[in-house]
Amino acid sequence: MILFPAIDLKDGKCVRLLRGDMNAATAFNDDPAAQARLFEHQGFEWLHLVDLNGAFAGRPVNGESVSAILAAVKIPVQLGGGIRDMATIEDWLARGVRRVILGTIAVRNPELVRAACRLFPGRIALGADAREGKVAVEGWTEATEISARELAARFEDAGAAALIYTDIDRDGAMQGLNIPATVALARAVRIPVIASGGVSSIEDLEALKAARCPGIEGVISGRALYDGRLDPARALQALAC
Repeated sequence: MILFPAIDLKDGKCVRLLRGDMNAATAFNDDPAAQARLFEHQGFEWLHLVDLNGAFAGRPVNGESVSAILAAVKIPVQLGGGIRDMATIEDWLARGVRRVILGTIAVRNPELVRAACRLFPGRIALGADAREGKVAVEGWTEATEISARELAARFEDAGAAALIYTDIDRDGAMQGLNIPATVALARAVRIPVIASGGVSSIEDLEALKAARCPGIEGVISGRALYDGRLDPARALQALAC
């Protein structure tokens, strides 16, 4: 199982939000490229990046920071936030992003997402960010009536590389993963699922691993890594066993 360290970008800095609230941001590093190099040095095999400003603006905003990260590390990077059209998808993939994460447009323009999956096999991931069971879009500011399972079902045959499932109410709150919902989703769809939202300790990772769900490809952690609650070496070892 892959552990993805998260770098959430706001105004060119590495931050963590509380439940998606841009006004509740804690800055952890003013140098995103240095943070990316540290994660690579610690042994992580992937990076998970989110352009938070971009998610709200509907277009890339922290492009300079993303480019600096791409130049600083050799490990693959997945990127979400503000990617709403084919031109932006093509641009990021051409610049070295291994796979892009599409959330809002998966709801707004599913045909574009299907086309992207055909054009770039293995390089398109879906973002299913849910609050109280329903997917939220536009930087988590707008609720829909679509469940994460329903969203995933729309793309079962599209060839998406992964489905990133985030429980918004747990994100940044250090309350632990929503393992029952994550496992249920992974068992209901054929797309590999990446868990996100709420990792607070090594016990959370061990519990996810103990669920023994082959449909779960990995898990994302942010705040717990930044504030030292999660030791990188122990965390990687727990998921590798």
